[in-house]
Amino acid sequence: MAWCQVAFELEAERTGLAEAALESLGAVSVTWGEAEGSAAVLEPAPGETRLWDRVQVTALFESDTDAKALFASLTEALGEPLHGWQASTLADQAWERAWLEHFRPLHCGGDLWVVPSDQTPPDPAAVNVRLDPGLAFGTGTHPTTALCLQALAAEPPVGETVIDYGCGSGLLAIAALKLGAEQVIAIDNDPQALLATEDNARRNEVDARLIVAGPEAPLPQADRVLANILAGILQSLAPRLIGAMTANARLTLAGLLSDQVEAVQRAYEPAVIFSAPVEQDGWVRLDGRHRSL
Repeated sequence: MAWCQVAFELEAERTGLAEAALESLGAVSVTWGEAEGSAAVLEPAPGETRLWDRVQVTALFESDTDAKALFASLTEALGEPLHGWQASTLADQAWERAWLEHFRPLHCGGDLWVVPSDQTPPDPAAVNVRLDPGLAFGTGTHPTTALCLQALAAEPPVGETVIDYGCGSGLLAIAALKLGAEQVIAIDNDPQALLATEDNARRNEVDARLIVAGPEAPLPQADRVLANILAGILQSLAPRLIGAMTANARLTLAGLLSDQVEAVQRAYEPAVIFSAPVEQDGWVRLDGRHRSL
């Protein structure tokens, strides 16, 4: 089977938005490389893994993808012309895993690191989450995941029951367990995500305190609820997630853009009191607490 490959260049700060747009358009894989003439970023900001100021984005799609329509959709989504656009046809390979060679250790704040399973942790004494995401979403490099990891690192859930709704690779669930959570319930509607979560939990030796389940499973009362999904789904889940929160429980929501914040907040108020939104690369995290009765 052949594949449709597209490539273009953009500023490194916009890679998160580009990745989300490509995934929404059906990309099988997305990889990053050094754009011609780019400058090395020798001192990236905390939590960043950028190596260049401009990157070459390469994405793989099904062979019947209309490259011209894809170009138009991406231009609209990014709000700017695509520089260096190329479209070509490639023979079949395991492209969905090719990006893993670019995955590097990520510092998430405090003592928390996300480290590829085949690499040595920069700080062996830190809280290191060893990760092989397989084909499930969640490596910590996307701004929405990074924002959630930063929230966990800033306020570790020691001794708490945590729900990770939309667990993907299980990264947030495993990070919560390694930061001291008593138990985590990981929920996803993708069986492949649940398998990846279980495998990653075993690799990190926290599987004994992890429960994985589909979205139809009843939710226990939790001290903290994490949901890194999409704004519309977060709104529809509001009654279910609020119902799972204990009095004064913490809520972390991510996967929304700045113009979606008010609508999501309204879905959870007045049951939840929110702090000021936290933004990274155009994506927003909402932190709140259940209003004590």
